[in-house]
Amino acid sequence: MTLIFKIMDKTTWKSAQKTGEFKGSKHDQRDGFLHFSTKEQLEGTLAKHYHGQQDLILLAFKDSNFEDTLKWEPSRGGALFPHLYAPLPTDTLLWEKPIEMADDGTHIIPNFEQTP
Repeated sequence: MTLIFKIMDKTTWKSAQKTGEFKGSKHDQRDGFLHFSTKEQLEGTLAKHYHGQQDLILLAFKDSNFEDTLKWEPSRGGALFPHLYAPLPTDTLLWEKPIEMADDGTHIIPNFEQTP
């Protein structure tokens, strides 16, 4: 089991929870899958796609929850990224944490080493 992470704004996640699934952002829908990151990829993902964006949350999931719909595919620099080829069921969430933003617009990844 590996933890995978989705970065999202709080409002979008709350809306998805009401329907029970997240069908993807415009970026996800354009690419045909939901983008996730590993712990090691979070900093790069935040810098590349979310610089200066506020009200973000970090959502954690077990990769084993997605069986055949999760594919590990090469992306930035050839690194394997988790891509979900199905809507994301909101009840598979392990935990969520707010992502704080520094004065320079970079994000501070929350400490989750002690999170169950």
